[in-house]
Amino acid sequence: MNNPETYFVVPTHRLRDVSETIHEYDEHFWRNGHSPQMIVFDDSTPTNVEKYFTHLDQIKTRSDLFYVGPRQKEEFLTYVNSRLRNKRLEPLVKNLFRPSYGGNRNYTLMYSLGGLMVSSDDDMRPYSLMEDSPESLENNEISRGRLHKLGKNGYVKKSFDMMSAFFDVLGKPVSEVPENYERGELLIDTAMDLETNATKGLADDNTMILQRGKVSEDAVVKIAQTFRSGTNDIDAIDFVDMFLNDEQQVNIDDLRDLYVLVNFRPAVTNKNWRMDCGVAGYDNTFGLPPFFPTRLRFEDYIYRLWIQQEGIVAAHVDAAQHHTKSNYMRNPPASEVLNEEIANLLKRKIKASLSNVDDLGISFDYTGEVTASDAEEILEKITSLHRRALHAAETAKSQDRIDALRLFAANLEKSFYGFEPDFFQHNLLRVVDDAIAVIKASIELWPTLVEICYFQKIRNGLPMLHLGRASR
Repeated sequence: MNNPETYFVVPTHRLRDVSETIHEYDEHFWRNGHSPQMIVFDDSTPTNVEKYFTHLDQIKTRSDLFYVGPRQKEEFLTYVNSRLRNKRLEPLVKNLFRPSYGGNRNYTLMYSLGGLMVSSDDDMRPYSLMEDSPESLENNEISRGRLHKLGKNGYVKKSFDMMSAFFDVLGKPVSEVPENYERGELLIDTAMDLETNATKGLADDNTMILQRGKVSEDAVVKIAQTFRSGTNDIDAIDFVDMFLNDEQQVNIDDLRDLYVLVNFRPAVTNKNWRMDCGVAGYDNTFGLPPFFPTRLRFEDYIYRLWIQQEGIVAAHVDAAQHHTKSNYMRNPPASEVLNEEIANLLKRKIKASLSNVDDLGISFDYTGEVTASDAEEILEKITSLHRRALHAAETAKSQDRIDALRLFAANLEKSFYGFEPDFFQHNLLRVVDDAIAVIKASIELWPTLVEICYFQKIRNGLPMLHLGRASR
C-alpha cells in the first residue's frame, strides 16, 4: 500500500508576515529529514495580495511551496458550482468557503483530501518555550505550564521533530501508537471549562489531567495536535485580565506574560475537548467534517463533538510549538471578547442538542433561538469586566495606562450595544440565527462537495500556484 501524501498548510489572512512562518517551518522540516508539500491558503484582499505576494513568491524553500489565494479560490468555486449545476446552492458554497477562520480551513480540507495534513497558524513557530529546570509530572498529568514575565530568565527554546511526532500516530490504530503514549477517556484542563474550552479566569499555571478510561486497540487516530507555549490557547478575556493585573503595562495589545511549558507527555483519548486547530494534524484519507464557516473563532468545535464517536480517537503528540501572537490585522480586544461570548453560547446550545454524528459531519437540533436569560448572563459577566477596567483606570499611575483602560472600557460598552439588554438580545439573536443557518446548510452540502473535489483532485488537481522551484 502506498503511503499517503503529506501536506503542511498555513491558513492566513496576513500575507505580509507569512513568509517568515514558511521559512522557519521549511528549515525545521529540512533539519529533521521531511519534505511535505507546503501550501499557503490566503484570505487576503486582492489589494494586499498585490502588495505582499512578492515577499512569499521570492522565498527559497527546500520543500515544494504552493499558494492558494483569491484568484485560485475563485477558480475552485467556479468549478464546484459548475458541477453542482444549481444556482440556488451558489450562495451556500460561497458561505462555506467565505473569508473566515472556518472558511479558509475548509479549503485546506479539500486540497489535502486523500492525505495526511498538518496545519499551523501563521503566528506559530516550530519550537517551544520550556522551563530550564523541568519538573516530573504526576501519574495522571499530561502537561503542566505557567506564566513567565517576558524577557526574564527561567526558560529556554526547545525544538521537537513535529512531523515525525504527527506521523507516529495519524491514521494509525491505537495498537500501533508508540508505547510511551498514555491512554484515557479525555483530558481535563484545570484552567478551562471542559466542554466549551472557555476560561475559568486568568490562572498563573495550569495542568492537563488524564481521566482514565478504556481505549479500543482498533480505534484510529483521526486528529492530533502538539502542545504549545506562548499563550496556550487562552481566551481574549484572559489577555484583558493580564493587562488589568499588570500596573506597568500601558498598551493592551502588548504581551508581557508568556506561557511556558514545564513538562508534557503524549496521550491518546477517546474524546478531545482541548482540540487546538492552530497546531493540529488530520488523517484526511477519506475526508473529514467541515469546519464551521464562521468568523467567531469556534470553527474547530465541530471536531470536539465529532471525535466522540466509536472507533475514532485523538492524540496529543510528543512535540510542542510556540505561538507568537501577532497583533497585525487582529480585531480589537473588545470585539474579540464579544466574539468569544457568542461562540461560547453557541457551543453550549449545539452540544446540548447534538442528535447524530457520522463520517463527514454532525447533526443538532438547535435552531438559533436566544432567550433573555442567555443575553443577561453574558451582560452580567461583561459589565463586571467593564467595572474592573474603570476601577483600574482610577488607580493607574500613568496617563498612558489611564487612557488605554478608558478606551478599552468605552470599546467594550460599544461592542455590547451599550449594555442595553433588549438591544443586545436583538443583535445577539441576529448573529446567532445567521451563524446557525449557515452551519447547518454547510454540513448538509459537505459530503457532495467532498465527492466532487476528491475526483477532481485525482484527475486534474485543484487550482493552486507553484511558487518557483524548491532549492536543493
